[in-house]
Amino acid sequence: MPDIYYIRIRGHLDPDWAAEFDGLNLRHLEDGTTLLHGQVADQAALHGILTRIRDLGLPLLSVQQQNNDEA
Repeated sequence: MPDIYYIRIRGHLDPDWAAEFDGLNLRHLEDGTTLLHGQVADQAALHGILTRIRDLGLPLLSVQQQNNDEA
């Protein structure tokens, strides 16, 4: 089963960008950051998401993994 990831970036992303991140949920946090979160199929999919973040020039702040066993 896919793991759940929490990816935080600096700034508030427009909600229309959610489709660019393989269906991850997008939430604006009060500290001025955006949290992308949801299931990621595998490491290749995770690297694809991180590559998109890099290519868009978005400042990556953190990546956290939660195994479904821990949920």
